[in-house]
Amino acid sequence: MSVEQDLLARSNEACELCSATENLSALEVAPSDGSTEQSIMVCGTCKEMITDSSKMDANHFRCLNDSMWNSEPAVQVMAYRLLKQLSAEGWPQDLLDMLYLEEDVQVWADALGSDDEDVAVAPTKDSNGVTLEAGDSVTIIKDLEVKGAGFTAKRGTMVKGIHLVPGNSEQIEGRVNGTKIVLLTKFLKKM
Repeated sequence: MSVEQDLLARSNEACELCSATENLSALEVAPSDGSTEQSIMVCGTCKEMITDSSKMDANHFRCLNDSMWNSEPAVQVMAYRLLKQLSAEGWPQDLLDMLYLEEDVQVWADALGSDDEDVAVAPTKDSNGVTLEAGDSVTIIKDLEVKGAGFTAKRGTMVKGIHLVPGNSEQIEGRVNGTKIVLLTKFLKKM
């Protein structure tokens, strides 16, 4: 059996992310050796958004609420990566906070494919152009409504021990009012 036939059987002939049943194809989850275990079955819509982030529709990927619990590591890795990519929307961060990955699956999820290794990542800078590092403390310079959390992060609030968002130099993660949120760096000032 070919990888695609194995994936069709494993997925019950449906997209392993959104459950669509038309226009299905195999997608390798990099880094991959091309095996069934390191590939997923996706529909044309999911594949297009995964391969071309300019066509990303966050609402389409609300389906990850279900598929992130799939028992297949490759599906878990793709769900994790998509949720990380969409975390600024608010609701994906809530799902990421619930998602648990085995240690080896987490390493895979955090690994970059060979195509991504050549991409230079810009340093994360605050509103004044000061470079931010993981663990820094920042101050919010504008009242910010936190989508999905039901509160406003007030101007002057200090956020301690920030985390950088891999692959996105315009965002950081931090805790405000005890809730882990994603903040845009243009609204922050390093302490």
